Amino acid sequence: MAQKKQIPLRISEKLYKDISAWAEDDFRSVNGQIEYLLTECVKQRKKNGKYVSDEIDAPPDFNIEEFDK
Repeated sequence: MAQKKQIPLRISEKLYKDISAWAEDDFRSVNGQIEYLLTECVKQRKKNGKYVSDEIDAPPDFNIEEFDK
């Protein structure tokens, strides 16, 4: 297996907390979550030539009334 490249990364405290919470939800380390997210972005870029999906800014599709029950 090829060695992984180590790089310094500076991110805001808020972004770190958000990624950390997301990583915990996905049972990953913060480093693993960042690597996963970067890998998915690169796959998307190779797939359609765009950096992110067209739906990245689309509002979530859920029915609010479901949560009122």
